[in-house]
Amino acid sequence: MLKTTALATAGVALGVIPTVSAATASALGVKNFESKRPNPPDRKFISEAVEAAIAGTKKSIADQELAWLFENCFPNTLDTTITHHGIANGKPDTFVITGDIPAMWLRDSTAQVTPYIPFAAQDKKLRALIAGVIHRQTASVLIDPYANAFNFDGKETSRWHSDKTAMKNELHERKWEIDSLCYTVRLAYLYWKATADASVFDDAWQQATMLIVKTFREQQRLQGDGSYRFKREFAAWDGDYIAGGGLGLPTRKTGLIHSAFRPSDDACLFPFLIPSNFFAATSLLQLAEIYETELKNKSFAALCRAFATELSALLETHAKKSHLNYGLCYAFETDGFGNHYFMDDGNLPSLISLPYLGAVAAGDPVYQNTRRFILSKDHIYYFKGTAGEGYGGPHAGWEMIWHLGIIAVALTSTDDAEISKCLQMLKTTHAGTGFMHEAFHKDDAKKFTRSWFAWANTLFGELILKVSAERPHLLKKEF
Repeated sequence: MLKTTALATAGVALGVIPTVSAATASALGVKNFESKRPNPPDRKFISEAVEAAIAGTKKSIADQELAWLFENCFPNTLDTTITHHGIANGKPDTFVITGDIPAMWLRDSTAQVTPYIPFAAQDKKLRALIAGVIHRQTASVLIDPYANAFNFDGKETSRWHSDKTAMKNELHERKWEIDSLCYTVRLAYLYWKATADASVFDDAWQQATMLIVKTFREQQRLQGDGSYRFKREFAAWDGDYIAGGGLGLPTRKTGLIHSAFRPSDDACLFPFLIPSNFFAATSLLQLAEIYETELKNKSFAALCRAFATELSALLETHAKKSHLNYGLCYAFETDGFGNHYFMDDGNLPSLISLPYLGAVAAGDPVYQNTRRFILSKDHIYYFKGTAGEGYGGPHAGWEMIWHLGIIAVALTSTDDAEISKCLQMLKTTHAGTGFMHEAFHKDDAKKFTRSWFAWANTLFGELILKVSAERPHLLKKEF
């Protein structure tokens, strides 16, 4: 995302990488592992179930620093980013900022609260908070399904209000990204599966999800180019520039869904973004299940299921390409003319994260080939240095490794050694802050972007919980 990089204590200009000195790291409490959480009266939201999970999980972690990181990171979304939680139009309403930008991204807000869903069944307050996020996302989609980020009430315009697209006061940014709509479906689906609460599937939600499917159909562009265009005057870098008069590079209209931007909020090179099309197929199947079993709308369920089948067949044809060194792999992007871009991006959905999102089986041979390529020196955005190794992408800059990427590798791994290596790198690259960041330099973890990035913090907590539940022996050692 194009967001302002900031230290916890002072903002810095966009694109500047903050540096934490050794003295500062010591002052931040790394040696005595003092909590970096706000004092209880200053926390935005407190869940008793989450607090109990933190206390219980900490006891199972032998490495003191790793336990300290977990305690700081896992509740960070609840501690710091819930800027509104109340009732609107008789329904719960929750506004979740990303951290260092006071706006709500559909993707980030879903990813930030998803790790708390397993505790919602036993915590009514938490359940209402997550239901409030679903209702807020529903209202946002109905305002504009092409927007990725929203302001709280539309009373103040964002810095991007002058973008050459159909901006509204309610929009913080209007970058069309397939995954934004997929994440809204994912949150409602996972919440429903965990709590059996179908109250969120009200008339507005049904209107919003039908609009999601309509938008996906429009962006197949089989009946014309569709309504979406995007230009940013005085774009600071290539990631904000959309070729073709704001439409994107030419494509052969195969039926895959076009995306203007990636989950990083960077412009796509080729408009058929493969991880997001996989994600869309999964979301359509989730909608089909909800509409068939809960809403008893079998006709719309069948429509969603047929659309998912259509996308899956198209991905089978267009997403795979033989790589020079790794055999048949999934490409990151394609254009329908036979051009394929081999890379991955540190944000999610990524190719690495597809099993985590339920889109591809972890044992799929093509996925395994793709994974070997992504985690190799042949991947343009894979970096190995003295501080750590992993992949990033163009958004955070050259030789910058994403914490989200490392976490995604661990979440999708079935190898103890690989998971342990990821945990060790996460432990040693927080630069004395006690929190995850967007990206850090391969040779110096003190050079990082985004000191307040709640998604990375909460997802790190989800990883620790997963390891604790599935591979508890890994937490019984020092890293």
